[in-house]
Amino acid sequence: MTLLRAANVQLSFGSRTVFQGLTFTIAEGERVGLVGVNGSGKSSLMKILAGAARADVGELQLRRGARVTYLPQEPEFPEGATVASELSVSQGPLKETLAAHAELAKRMESAPAEEQEKLMAQFSALSDRIEQMGGWDTEHHAKTLLDRLGVKDWDRPVAQLSGGLRKRVAIARALLTRPDLLLLDEPTNHLDADTVDWLEEELDKLPGALLLVTHDRYFLDGLVDRIVEIQPGEGVTSYPGNYQAYVEQKLVAQENAALAQHKRERWIAQEVAWLRKGPEARRTKSKSRIERAQKLMAEKGFERPKVADLRVAAAPRLGHTVIEAEGVKKSFGDRKVLDGVDFRLQRGERVGLVGPNGVGKTTFLRVLLGEVAPDGGKLVIGKNTKVAYYDQSRAQLDVEATVYESASQGEDWVELGDQKIALRDYLDDLLFPVPMQRMKVKALSGGERNRLLLARLFLEGANVLVLDEPTNDLDIVTLNILERLLLDFGGSTLLVTHDRYFLDKVATSILTFEGEGRVTRYEGNYAMYRRLKEQSDEKAASAAAPKPAPKPEEAPAAAPAKAARKPGKLSYKDQRELDGMEATIEVAESRKAGLEAQLADPAVYSNGPKVAEVQKELDATAAEVDRLYARWQELQDLSSGA
Repeated sequence: MTLLRAANVQLSFGSRTVFQGLTFTIAEGERVGLVGVNGSGKSSLMKILAGAARADVGELQLRRGARVTYLPQEPEFPEGATVASELSVSQGPLKETLAAHAELAKRMESAPAEEQEKLMAQFSALSDRIEQMGGWDTEHHAKTLLDRLGVKDWDRPVAQLSGGLRKRVAIARALLTRPDLLLLDEPTNHLDADTVDWLEEELDKLPGALLLVTHDRYFLDGLVDRIVEIQPGEGVTSYPGNYQAYVEQKLVAQENAALAQHKRERWIAQEVAWLRKGPEARRTKSKSRIERAQKLMAEKGFERPKVADLRVAAAPRLGHTVIEAEGVKKSFGDRKVLDGVDFRLQRGERVGLVGPNGVGKTTFLRVLLGEVAPDGGKLVIGKNTKVAYYDQSRAQLDVEATVYESASQGEDWVELGDQKIALRDYLDDLLFPVPMQRMKVKALSGGERNRLLLARLFLEGANVLVLDEPTNDLDIVTLNILERLLLDFGGSTLLVTHDRYFLDKVATSILTFEGEGRVTRYEGNYAMYRRLKEQSDEKAASAAAPKPAPKPEEAPAAAPAKAARKPGKLSYKDQRELDGMEATIEVAESRKAGLEAQLADPAVYSNGPKVAEVQKELDATAAEVDRLYARWQELQDLSSGA
């Protein structure tokens, strides 16, 4: 049954049409992902569907009695609100239903027998409704949600919370409403990877329908059963299945559209040649064909979507020493953030930093960059190391400056390799056309500001990129471009992001911040880190578990025929395998990176059969890389006696 229907919706800002003729439906219980490039109107559409904004034209129909909850990117709270009061407001409908249930139970005690059947049906319906809305123990459920989201202070004013904690309170508030339709706009921003995993499980359990805007591709893959893509300035296209299915279908659709466009252009060329022969030749043709040809030539043909052309300026070659830290310590009062951390960044490495919010990832970056003085330890920066730093707050951007002024920094030309390009043209390649270059930065969306700052940093000629949450607010297309850029980058990268898909694509190792100043390094991407972490946790749990004492009557076990190898002592064969493992992994990683670069290449991306062939080879190579890392970890554990 249809829950919501939008028909011929149109929205414009001044002379710019955001979307028009937009028509789609959401069925009861359906899970829909909304995608599109930055500026295509995803957030605007969410506001219209939630009733927080009005469209210029169009019709919205919502099933009678259906409840809708909307979580915007930047949640709003009333003045004086506390965490407890906000969650209490969200549970208003549930509390009303509980009160009605209690009143009905009281009536049933004294109702005559002929009314009991009718009252029992009502009682059962209310019981089902309470279950759908989250159950009976409302306060316990609310506190459990907050605790899992890392919000500890039940009575604290919301105004005193950080942006990340405010977002978490808003998520808890939205989940507790248990609506028929939940609208979520970038819910994973400011959440660490473990919390994103938990949120995915919570949303999967909700009985209502879901419309979701997110750049987290794993999140889309795990939750949605349909993708709706907004075409800038136009309407929407719907694709059944999750994100991966959408990518595959879109590739096929683009290939078919490109083939149809090729045939159309050939037909137009033939008709133009005929029209140019003059009136004598045209008399042999029907008037209707002439009109049909003219109409076809006036129509807009298929054009591949334009994407941001992010590029990196040439940089000096890195030396043997890039960035090294030895025994680094840092505390804020009694809170220990870094406790004797050793770290070495090597040439060509892409290190992902993960861990809960507030455990010290950004502090560690700022210590490495010299912006924060450590309490102890030693730091060494290579003499050829030149760093470009992306601050998650985007403080480097002056919101009162124009887009052009922010990018130029006093220069009207940019040098990319052996090319010198006018800054105006480069910004146009980054999807900032000339009229937009005159706009102030404060008028840009979050994704557009992000893209502008990244473009500016990449022009600095740095050989080390330090990126703190660069993926927030970026559309999926730009994320793919950024992935390819980092894979092709010849320097080193330090990267803080909660985007698991992004880390799986680009990271060569993971630095995990575990609290109390503990930092552990794992080789491989995010998926490999999770596997190795699980293995390590299982071993630790097994070692900590008490072993049952032998029964008194049992005889001691017989001595083994062959003495076990001493901890830390590998066989000759295993030692040789371990010695060569690093080079073997490097070759496999290089092969994997090359295949990923092929998939990101527009020439390959538009060739359906080639994509399937490269994807198959990439899957096999990725599996081999995972096997090698697992074997490497196994040998390392044997060597260390773990």
